[in-house]
Amino acid sequence: MRTIAVTMSSLFALSACAFAHADGFTVESASFGENTTLSKKLIYDQGKCKGDNTSPELHWSGAPDDTKSFAVTLFDPDAQNGAGFWHWMLFDIDAKTTSLEPGAGGGVGSNVPPGSVTTKNQFGNPGYSGPCPPIGDKAHRYVFTVYALRVEKLGLGPDATPAMVRKALEDNTIISASTQGLYAY
Repeated sequence: MRTIAVTMSSLFALSACAFAHADGFTVESASFGENTTLSKKLIYDQGKCKGDNTSPELHWSGAPDDTKSFAVTLFDPDAQNGAGFWHWMLFDIDAKTTSLEPGAGGGVGSNVPPGSVTTKNQFGNPGYSGPCPPIGDKAHRYVFTVYALRVEKLGLGPDATPAMVRKALEDNTIISASTQGLYAY
């Protein structure tokens, strides 16, 4: 049952991307180009992964006028035999915000937008934990998604699970847009 829920949520995120670009809502990054290899700066920093674990710069435009807040996620749809893996969930970002500086995924005291909430990712760490695919795997896709939301607050705290955040995003998203980078060892 868990695999089905994760797969359905990843399909939600990826299908919303195609719809979003058609409506003019876009997300880009100065830290990487679409479908290019991510730099070591963005890669996880534990175990075999020897990166700087710094979340990338992201900027977006074209959000609907009725957007009340934003959320940002990083999802690897190629991990865990196709079930996927959540690397970052940040939400309750003020509707006036249109970008995140590098390092905004670092948690409290970093470049996190005031009033926003970040939860533990599937590594069990709060905030951003960058790519760390198994050695020898084909390049994994790392999908950064920005969600325009119809509510100011999702009503979740930092202890919310990825499943809780996914459900809240599915219930409250007006539109989303994604950009992706690639990484392999």
